[in-house]
Amino acid sequence: MTLTISHKGWVVIPAELRKKYHLEPGTEVVIVDYGGVLSIIPAMSEPIRRGRGLLKDLPSLKADLQKERVAERGRDQTRMNRRNG
Repeated sequence: MTLTISHKGWVVIPAELRKKYHLEPGTEVVIVDYGGVLSIIPAMSEPIRRGRGLLKDLPSLKADLQKERVAERGRDQTRMNRRNG
């Protein structure tokens, strides 16, 4: 399907695609550049609310950061001990 950009930069999305993807007047869309390929994607309504709980089954980032800080302190202490002989 080929579309033409108007002199104002407008593109008309064909009716069959608007119906298929429920693009009503006033629907916000996002244009994404995938390295030479442009995609028109309906904007997510309330993205923060919709994203809640998305990562709940993954390990805790806080716990990983705390473990890394403990390990870093240990490495720092080892370096200090080596310097001080």
